[in-house]
Amino acid sequence: MNVRNCRSCGCIFNYMSGPITCPSCREKLEKKFQEVKEYIRENKGAGIPEVAEACEVDVAQIRQWLREERLELSSESADVLTCESCGRSIKSGRFCEKCTVNMTKGFQDVLKAGKQTAPKPVKNEGEGPKMRYLK
Repeated sequence: MNVRNCRSCGCIFNYMSGPITCPSCREKLEKKFQEVKEYIRENKGAGIPEVAEACEVDVAQIRQWLREERLELSSESADVLTCESCGRSIKSGRFCEKCTVNMTKGFQDVLKAGKQTAPKPVKNEGEGPKMRYLK
């Protein structure tokens, strides 16, 4: 059993995976997310600070949802997210499409190279198990 303290409220809970928050705080955060999503639908073009103030959510939390690709900036938005690799402007996530493709290709190349260079076990044919003695 993996017991942890919630980063939001401090209560002890059985941690399974994901963010280190208790089920109660996770549920409250999900309700706030739905509230933010609804506010954005009703007020198209609203900036991050405006949404944060109207919904009583921290700006950092809204940016986290953008990085997790749960929210997306509109093309008219004055707010900017940048690719963590090349610095291009993006609407959501951590990397632009070009960097994502390059990273995926790089990971696939590494996996292919790892499979090709894996040493094969050497088997002595014709020899059975032998007893070995230490000197």
